[in-house]
Amino acid sequence: MLQVLGGNTGGAGRFSRRRLLEAGGAGLLGVSLAKVLAAEATLPFQNARAKSVIFLNLFGGPSQLETFDLKPDAPSKIRGPFKPTPSRTGGLLISEHLSRCAAVSDKFAVVKTMSHPFNDHSGAGHYIQTGRKWHLPIGGGFNVTPKDWPAMGAVVKMLSEKTAGGRSAKLPPYVVAPNFLGRLQEYKVQLRRPGETAGWLGRAFDPLVTRIDKREAKDNPYFRDCTDAELRFEIEGLQTREGITLERLGQRRSLLQQFDQQRRLADRSREIGAYDQFRQQAMALVSSPKTRQAFNIQSEPDKLRDQYGRNLFGQSTLVARRLVEAGVRFVTVHYDCVDGYSWDSHRSSQYLEKHLLPGLDMALSALLTDLDQRGLLDETLVVAMGEMGRTPQANDKWGRGHWSTLFPAVIAGAGIRGGVVYGETDKDAAYALENPVSPEDLAATIFHALGIDPAYRIYDAQQRPHEIVSGGSPLFDLFG
Repeated sequence: MLQVLGGNTGGAGRFSRRRLLEAGGAGLLGVSLAKVLAAEATLPFQNARAKSVIFLNLFGGPSQLETFDLKPDAPSKIRGPFKPTPSRTGGLLISEHLSRCAAVSDKFAVVKTMSHPFNDHSGAGHYIQTGRKWHLPIGGGFNVTPKDWPAMGAVVKMLSEKTAGGRSAKLPPYVVAPNFLGRLQEYKVQLRRPGETAGWLGRAFDPLVTRIDKREAKDNPYFRDCTDAELRFEIEGLQTREGITLERLGQRRSLLQQFDQQRRLADRSREIGAYDQFRQQAMALVSSPKTRQAFNIQSEPDKLRDQYGRNLFGQSTLVARRLVEAGVRFVTVHYDCVDGYSWDSHRSSQYLEKHLLPGLDMALSALLTDLDQRGLLDETLVVAMGEMGRTPQANDKWGRGHWSTLFPAVIAGAGIRGGVVYGETDKDAAYALENPVSPEDLAATIFHALGIDPAYRIYDAQQRPHEIVSGGSPLFDLFG
């Protein structure tokens, strides 16, 4: 009897060559045998262009017509209120409110033709962070579920722990800052948007998530300067009533008692195994001065912190640079919709002009310049994007609706050719005329940069194999 599944693979184990041949001969793997064997023979992170990834998630859907695909010759109802500014990339029309990015556009490529059919925030957010469509239909849910596809960062974390010394590493492979997506959103219930977790891969591969609170219900720390007292970057799940910073945890002799108390809470929620893994990660953080220091942005010069912007997004982006500099493989920084709209600009372009675009402009341009000056840009892949775009035609207040059919992504570092525009759009920035790019293509590109074959197979709890990317191809033309 042919046995394809079964056996304890630990999430990313491989079949023997004989079993692969048997399964391939029986046509049970769903892909060509040569493809499977090639993926099997390639160890993750080998010949990688990128050591790390910084994923800047602009949740809500920035308008293509107000960011990186302006159409100044379009009719007035479409072109928007902003004018383009000169950039260092021929043929790229960038918003006047992204002038700092325009000045360093030779460091990044703009993919103008991201596209997918999931015109819903939660589902689209899941799609771009995982490279897989959400299992719930459009409008079918808002929050994470155990059936979600693993985030790219979660896959990277799992594979990192299977490398030599991976389990004993003193650095978390995957970090999310400044909060889990949805935590600060103004909504009738607490949201945790899908896309950033390990999903069915298991909670042991969830990210290490930091936590920063609002001052009050209507506060938006993305739209104002934050104090150093606020920017403590506590670890989600390890707070006492007073709050526990990494530095305080590292100094306390009663640390084990703190974790034992949290363990008892975990016992009641029947998540002991996953919590044990989390406990080990937190303990590693506490015992690692290098990692604690990475969260200490107060050690950075004031001038540099000002360049990133003192708001929550700018300072979290600076933390991301410090984390990858310390050796973290994958960092996601969320620019969340605290007020319920923000990048989801249905109402007007007012916040785009006043807060959103200036905040992105400072953080992204400072990050690319900072990484470059430190010699880290060549080994760090930077991706900045939302989960969708906006409707070409605006309303009377210059708000725009959801439009997942077309939206841009900025990609830089790790061998990406700067000063490049990938794809072309129609006169109204509504549809791709050439080179449409799917979330699957984006995921394949990110994994390729990290030296991970997109055909690499991971295993669910029933030991069923899944390619980490299905149906996508790396954008090889972006690499030099």
